[in-house]
Amino acid sequence: MKKLHLFGAAILFTAVAVTTQAQDMSHSHNPAHSKWYLKVAGGYFFSVSPGQFPNVGPYPPQDLHTEYNPARPNPLDTISRKVLTGSYGQGFRGGLSVGYNINKYLAVEGTFNYFHSQKNLMTRQLTTVVGSGKELGHVESHGYVNAVDFAPSLVVSPGMEKVNPYVRFGVVVPLWGRLYIETDASQVSSPGPGLQASTVIHRKEEIKPNITVGFQGALGVSFQVASRFDVFVEAEYRNVPVRSKEKEITQYDETTTVVNVASGTVVATRKRALSDLSTAEKNTEYQTTLDKNSNTPINQQGTKVFYKDDNKPSNDLKSYINIGGLGVNAGLKFRL
Repeated sequence: MKKLHLFGAAILFTAVAVTTQAQDMSHSHNPAHSKWYLKVAGGYFFSVSPGQFPNVGPYPPQDLHTEYNPARPNPLDTISRKVLTGSYGQGFRGGLSVGYNINKYLAVEGTFNYFHSQKNLMTRQLTTVVGSGKELGHVESHGYVNAVDFAPSLVVSPGMEKVNPYVRFGVVVPLWGRLYIETDASQVSSPGPGLQASTVIHRKEEIKPNITVGFQGALGVSFQVASRFDVFVEAEYRNVPVRSKEKEITQYDETTTVVNVASGTVVATRKRALSDLSTAEKNTEYQTTLDKNSNTPINQQGTKVFYKDDNKPSNDLKSYINIGGLGVNAGLKFRL
């Protein structure tokens, strides 16, 4: 619906521009100025189409609290469960544009944008002991997006001098982008009589996207403040769906400490680092469909996961996110 409104406004402005040009062909830009111009802008975007986040490894996008009760046949009781939704389109964006005035009413622009999204809670799993509230396990992941895109667009306006409203619409071509996911986990277990093991894990992974094309449109107004300078504000809508291509774990630190419960003495300490991960644990290639030929997990010992082929990247289902949204931009335009 928002797309239809923007295109409708664009058509209206185009009609006004053509009619005005036919009625008055004597008005033109100041001949002392080039038809080229530069714009610099910054803004903040809000999520308008939140969806369910993708899984983080084996963990679904849920805020889940379970309670361990050894007196029950099924010792885990669900205390609360919430599906986590949101969008990676919320965050800050800055852009640099180069524009060319075709005539008084039409211009073309090319904009390079940098975008940094806010952090989103993607999964949280908490297990406590009934009665005491002691924490047995906790996993929490947050994700954010950094991206650079190029946005060519057409700008249509009635060609006013001092206060000039306009419509801008075009496409968005992401040039580079990463979804970063940071996960912190802890677990308490009993490896033997009188012993307690505490495992703490921190990892960071980068998800690379497939090539995609999105849509962008804006309604704005510019105010002339000097012969060569305008100040402008605008409301912009973007729709940029992105599919995952491959993932790499870039940071990994795991420490397990085994303690004698009676004396508090540390019995053993074990560590796993990034170099200790297999290729399948470290790298993932996403597929639309998983089948018998996909490199999927077959076993797990502790935190180490074994795959059909540990020496090749693992496979997982493609996930989808949107880095679009509705935002407000403000900036400065300089006529060359």
